Amino acid sequence: MELSGGAIQLFKGAYNGKRVLVTGHTGFKGSWLAIWLSSLGARVAGFSSYLPSSPCNFSVTGLERTIDHRWGDVRELPALKAVFEDFRPEVVFHLAAQPIVRRSYSDPKLTFDTNVGGTVNVLECVRTSGSVKAAVIVTSDKCYENTECVWGYRENDRLGGADPYSASKACAEIAASAYARSFRPQGAPRFATARAGNVVGGGDWAQSRVVPDCVRAWSEGKEAVIRNPASTRPWQHVLEPLSGYLWLGADLLDSDRLHGESFNFGPDQKVDKPVSELIDLFTAYWGGPGWRRGGVLDGKKESSLLKLSCDKALHELGWRPVLSFEDTIRLTAEWYRRYYSGGKEMYAFSEEQIFFYVSEAARAGLPWAREGVPA
Repeated sequence: MELSGGAIQLFKGAYNGKRVLVTGHTGFKGSWLAIWLSSLGARVAGFSSYLPSSPCNFSVTGLERTIDHRWGDVRELPALKAVFEDFRPEVVFHLAAQPIVRRSYSDPKLTFDTNVGGTVNVLECVRTSGSVKAAVIVTSDKCYENTECVWGYRENDRLGGADPYSASKACAEIAASAYARSFRPQGAPRFATARAGNVVGGGDWAQSRVVPDCVRAWSEGKEAVIRNPASTRPWQHVLEPLSGYLWLGADLLDSDRLHGESFNFGPDQKVDKPVSELIDLFTAYWGGPGWRRGGVLDGKKESSLLKLSCDKALHELGWRPVLSFEDTIRLTAEWYRRYYSGGKEMYAFSEEQIFFYVSEAARAGLPWAREGVPA
């Protein structure tokens, strides 16, 4: 399905013809973002140091053939600067990270070096670049000091983290805030931070994540083994926060009113569901052999409850989530079923899912989707 004819009008046409750099473009979120940006008429370059798994969304969709793919590590400032100088991006989406909470226990230094040091390197390149007009720095919903409150965390709530991953994301937020307040000459690049988490969708095979754990087991005809089925998370399809990032970036290109701000992009409170409910619904759509509780509880802290308030995104951007919990899981299951049934056109199928999501957003009257959907 060809999207570009109408899709370039989405997000006020902000990305059509723009040079856009995505760090972490080989990751789950980053690869979906690169596909969407390409359909919006952007010239996309990606900067990443590794493939997160085998298979992974980047390789399955053949994204390397579509964008300007570059290997490099955000921890290495000279390599990052070279990409900025050569590609001269006008917009930057920073998603490169060590993204796994449990891995942060086994490799805390890598986690802090990547998530804090890498973010500072990106901010420094944005600050000193003569080309960048806007940047979205993606952190995580886990940047909050989580006391497992029953209400959603707001952007001005306390930052913190009981594990290296969460603490590293809180530190990245503090660094971004310091850059925003310290370096703001007239005409300087505008940037803001975006917080989301627990995204699901096709193309994720990361370790220690619920959906990929199920997919790996079910593709081999085995039961999935789940550590914490009672844990509650604000589940959302990967396209939900990406639409927020893109809309935030478009606003930053327009004006400096949101420079230095932070935004939560999460699902409706109605789709805060326990892990067990997600797996049961996923099983129904997949038709797999189900799951059982098990695995090693090794004392590594994992939050049992985490909610976000997205009132600020609604008020300032007119952004809100689109998909029901059922549609979120259905789209995810359909993507994996397509892949495991021998689907060879996963890039095109991913575009079809983006088109479905855009159509749902347009029907819901979201401002970023008012243009670009063919009649």
